[in-house]
Amino acid sequence: MIRLALVRHAKSDWGDAALSDHDRPLNDRGMRDAPVMAARLAATGFRPDVILASTAVRARTTAEAFAAELGVAVSLDPELYGAPAGALLAAAAATGAASVMVVAHDPGMSVLAGRLSGDGIGHMPTCAVATFTWTQDDWDVAAALDPDDWTFDTPR
Repeated sequence: MIRLALVRHAKSDWGDAALSDHDRPLNDRGMRDAPVMAARLAATGFRPDVILASTAVRARTTAEAFAAELGVAVSLDPELYGAPAGALLAAAAATGAASVMVVAHDPGMSVLAGRLSGDGIGHMPTCAVATFTWTQDDWDVAAALDPDDWTFDTPR
């Protein structure tokens, strides 16, 4: 079985105009939402073998909250910053792990979640979590098919 969790980074802070987009931290709401959503995902029994995250501060911090709750290390991938949907799915598949979490950005996250859910997920708000499950054991096969099941959760 192949399992994928897509997590859009939590709400970021736009208060310091001097910071680059890559260096924006989470705001207070983001700092509250990330551990709450991590605990809600953990309560479902989803445990990734690998957590991939964009190197952007807001994505990395979100991933670290999930990692702390799930007991999984974060692997940072600079290619996930601003990555399109296909690159996000390819990065997950490239791990070869049966269960993968990807923490990244829009619009790629919403496009991929929409594609995998048959347009059931129209938008991934900040700190949203979408999970997808395939009965296949091979990423190449799974990535070519619709998932057998999916879930969607948001902090609001």
